[in-house]
Amino acid sequence: MSVQRVVALVLPPQSTFELACAAEVFGVRRPGLPSRYAFQVCAERPGVVPTLAGYDMAVGEGLSALEAADTVVIPGWHRRDHPAPPAVIDAVRRAHRRGARLVAICSGAFLLAETGLLDHRRATTHWRLAAELAARFPDVRVEPDTLYIDLGDLATSAGTAAGIDLCLHLARADHGAAYAAHVARHMVMPPHREGGQLQYSTVPPADRLPESLAPVLDWAGERLHAPLTLDDLAARAKVSPRTLARRFAEQLGVSPGRWLLQQRVTAARALLEETDLPVEAIAAKVGLSSAANLRRRFHSLVHTTPAAYRRSFGGHEDGPSSRPGGTPPPEPAARQGRT
Repeated sequence: MSVQRVVALVLPPQSTFELACAAEVFGVRRPGLPSRYAFQVCAERPGVVPTLAGYDMAVGEGLSALEAADTVVIPGWHRRDHPAPPAVIDAVRRAHRRGARLVAICSGAFLLAETGLLDHRRATTHWRLAAELAARFPDVRVEPDTLYIDLGDLATSAGTAAGIDLCLHLARADHGAAYAAHVARHMVMPPHREGGQLQYSTVPPADRLPESLAPVLDWAGERLHAPLTLDDLAARAKVSPRTLARRFAEQLGVSPGRWLLQQRVTAARALLEETDLPVEAIAAKVGLSSAANLRRRFHSLVHTTPAAYRRSFGGHEDGPSSRPGGTPPPEPAARQGRT
């Protein structure tokens, strides 16, 4: 399988966290995991680039690095009240025309919007900046409470951890759920949050600390093969079904049923990639009862069939995945927004 070239375009003063989101997923070599990406950093001009963290970093590549990129990452744009340099805008547009996937993390959506490529298309950014993005670029369809949006050729995310979510989502789209899960495990990160989840949870009353859902999530994750209802989850959490549903909405931005379906489909993806089990057996293992039910649920989230997914990612050590951006089958909620 060919290695995909990911180039991060840094802009002074550069946010170190947003850059690290891309570097951790696409640039770090991990023991026992094949290298799927070649990662570079470039700037308008090679040299010293100041950061928001109080130190400078040396960047050895100029804008010419974008000419060979399969994916261009814009990890923030903190001078968004100033026009971006024309040479940068031109280089980004040329990369897109050539077929590169453009990925904006947090305030990087402002620079992407300046190119005009987001006109009449969906995008997101940090919730605190969403109103500003919508006001400055009225042709962009801003979704202020979405974690990330992947349109195939363009992708945008909210800030901080949502940047990691988007990068892991892209790795999943490029190389399958199992590969992305291995990367997430090395990073000690949850392997999958859907793009349509809320950016932030509801603030609980000051006199009540939210109880973590982690024990219930872990318990359910080990029992995907079994029938699980809202009542089962609520009984495990020792709360009423209504209280549990409220906690899911507050902490995860999805309903318990939606979360459970996501876990089952994610488990099915891994089994399709890593085993030769028939679809009927996979359906039983992940608690989706029948091959027909698995096909229907799988298609609703992954927008392809289990058979087509297996052809793309089964035994993906030597699989196809040749386009910049990786996979023929589109990815779920990030394509669709909120579900």
